[in-house]
Amino acid sequence: MAQIVTIQGFEGSFHQVAARQYFGSEVGILPCATFREVVTAVQEGRVDAGLMAIENSIAGSILPNYGLLQRSGLYITGEVYLPIRQHLLVNPGVTLDDIREVHSHPIALQQCSEFLQQRHWKLVETEDTALSARRLHQHHHRHAAAVAGALAAELFGLEILVPDIHTEAQNYTRFLVLHREPAPAPAATKASICFGTRHERGSLARVLVQIAEAGINLSKLQSFPLPGTEWEYFFHADLEFDSTAPFEGLLDALKPLTTKLDVYGVYVNGRKR
Repeated sequence: MAQIVTIQGFEGSFHQVAARQYFGSEVGILPCATFREVVTAVQEGRVDAGLMAIENSIAGSILPNYGLLQRSGLYITGEVYLPIRQHLLVNPGVTLDDIREVHSHPIALQQCSEFLQQRHWKLVETEDTALSARRLHQHHHRHAAAVAGALAAELFGLEILVPDIHTEAQNYTRFLVLHREPAPAPAATKASICFGTRHERGSLARVLVQIAEAGINLSKLQSFPLPGTEWEYFFHADLEFDSTAPFEGLLDALKPLTTKLDVYGVYVNGRKR
């Protein structure tokens, strides 16, 4: 029986592409309107897992999702690095000269600004790239196009009139795989932790020294204000290693240096899948 995974967005979205990349093409999808609904669906056991975007190589971190992760009680069991390829989609038979307007999510339109500015098309912002593609198909538009991915074109019977219209070739989004329980990962090469430090000189530096001395690569460090305090912070860190032994030793070394220390997940580095 295929697994059911919840995603933010609509059928044909990049979240669904990432889910297929990780779980296989037969994975079932439960679309949600918001990331909070994604987390709730996993917490309540209505799905096998959730998939949540956490950062983009151009736009940076999705900060509210770090807050959701911290409060969720869920575990990171994997990750997906997905190249974001945007295409100009049309209904069959529509040509460039037929197009009067282009529909898509505002970030997608921005990602393709150099291409879109070459023509005097009206740009129409929507909630989602895949939803734009679906509406294009449903209304049989002959003078409109959508910016979306190849899966949306496949699902809604659209043609890729111009492929790869995004400005930046190296555009990746990182997605986290979330479960209610931690998953055994004997070949794990990455971990995500959250820790707090005392509000005193050198407290964070001492933590970073321990990470370096353990031979572990700090691939991500994101700070957040600690609610109810003045100028105190907690930190989300992604750590990369060749085996889990140095990481386990690092946790013991960090406990006396931190005010809190939570492990969100130990999993396989998605860039090495």
